[in-house]
Amino acid sequence: MKIFVNFLISVAALWIATLVVPGIHIEASIGGFLMVAVVFGLVNAFLRPIARLISLPIRLLTLGLFSFVINALMFMLTDTLAGDALTIEGGLLARLLRAFVASIVVSIASTLIGWIVPGDE
Repeated sequence: MKIFVNFLISVAALWIATLVVPGIHIEASIGGFLMVAVVFGLVNAFLRPIARLISLPIRLLTLGLFSFVINALMFMLTDTLAGDALTIEGGLLARLLRAFVASIVVSIASTLIGWIVPGDE
C-alpha cells in the first residue's frame, strides 16, 4: 500500500511542477501523468543511485549541491524516455534550467504532500 501511496504522491508532485514551472508540459490525460510518473519512478529507482555513486567525489566537493544537477539530469532523461507524454521546451540550457527548477519543485511538493497524507507506519 505504501508503494501505491508514494506513486500517487509522485503523480501529484509532477502535476504541481507542470503548473509552477513554465515550459514543462505533461500530456493532459490520466494516462500521460501515470506514464510519466512510472518512467520518473523507474529512472529514480535504477539510474539515480548509479549516478549518485559515480558523482560522489563531486558531491563531496560541493557539499551535496551537485545532487540538484543529478536530479535535473534525471528529469531530462525522463523527458527523453517518456516520449510525447512529457515535454520540456527550449534549447539544451533552457531545458536543463527548467528541469533543475522542476526537480526542486517535485522534491518540495513530494515532501509536503508526504507530510499531509497519512502513511502506513
